[in-house]
Amino acid sequence: MRYAKRGRLRFTSHRDISRAVERAVRRAGIPVAYSAGFSPHPKISYAGAAPTGVASEAEYLEIGVTTPCDPEQVRSALDESLPPGLDVLDVVESGSGSLADRLEFSDWEVRLRGADHGPALVAVEKFLAAEAVEVERLTKKGPRRFDAREAVVSLVVFEGTDRTAAQVGGQSCVILRMVVRHMTPAVRPDDVLTGLRLVADFAPPVPPEVTRLAQGPLDASTGALADPLDLDRDTTRGGEAGPVGEHVAG
Repeated sequence: MRYAKRGRLRFTSHRDISRAVERAVRRAGIPVAYSAGFSPHPKISYAGAAPTGVASEAEYLEIGVTTPCDPEQVRSALDESLPPGLDVLDVVESGSGSLADRLEFSDWEVRLRGADHGPALVAVEKFLAAEAVEVERLTKKGPRRFDAREAVVSLVVFEGTDRTAAQVGGQSCVILRMVVRHMTPAVRPDDVLTGLRLVADFAPPVPPEVTRLAQGPLDASTGALADPLDLDRDTTRGGEAGPVGEHVAG
């Protein structure tokens, strides 16, 4: 299942989202499977969840079910049961292979309100020219240093209009588009922004607005990300999603 995290719900933690999904599954009447053991829990697994504070058009989860289900009916029922801002976009029957293994890259959009295009362009050029850009992030295990440059496949600067200020003069903003490889530790857009500050002293005047546009394998011929659910679509009913057997992927 692919779902979006939009608007104010970008500030919702992953734990709260998982609770909302579990409640929505029950309200939608989806025959979810449960784990065995003393404390059974619904078989719902998440892959590559975006950080709190980040919007996304490409979040993924898998639901194990006990009886066959029609993917479109699952999508519609679950979407109606979730709060506005958590929107179910696509559901397919899961085929072979791991969904998480297909989520190799993320395509991010970062909008920097009030930032200047020229300094941003210089900072991006310096970042891409560097062999390594070490940044530090505070983790649960304490501060950790890692190379933010290695994971960045592409980083492009655009000049756009601040959507939040469009009605009060259309203040300009800088838009960064970046494709980032999934690594350990994960390199996030804020790590790239930290790298831009380190290499060129570039920092936006206000917090960035970050949206994940896509996740999936990288198409080497186009440089774009492929739909990670296409493989499941190709193996069910000649390319159309069929009834869900053991679990629904998304």
